[in-house]
Amino acid sequence: MPLVRITLSENYTEEECNQISQAIHLALIEDFNIPTDDYFHIVERVKPPQLFFPNQYLGVKHDQGILFLQIIAAIGRSKEQKEKLYKNIVLKISESTKINPQNIIITLLENSKENWSFGNGEMQNFSHI
Repeated sequence: MPLVRITLSENYTEEECNQISQAIHLALIEDFNIPTDDYFHIVERVKPPQLFFPNQYLGVKHDQGILFLQIIAAIGRSKEQKEKLYKNIVLKISESTKINPQNIIITLLENSKENWSFGNGEMQNFSHI
């Protein structure tokens, strides 16, 4: 039940945004074992001056092709699953687009399942997930 927010430059095409979103979704299915219909993504294309970042951070270079990816998901995955997910996301995005893997910034935020409502103002039963 992740909620994915993708923020990138408006210079990316709609097709590239779709490819990025699909790559992330496939990685989440494979590494976080989410259902295929658990697909909630927000894509924000912003003007390049609205993206602030250093040219290099922690030994990793970045340029105008930078992509910020924020994933909000329920607690419960291991450190190994998270590491695998990050690598798989970057691999799938770089295979389906021309995005430099160094430009993919990923943040995972975790919360408990009672912090989610998928409609009707109800706290859904997630026992099947």
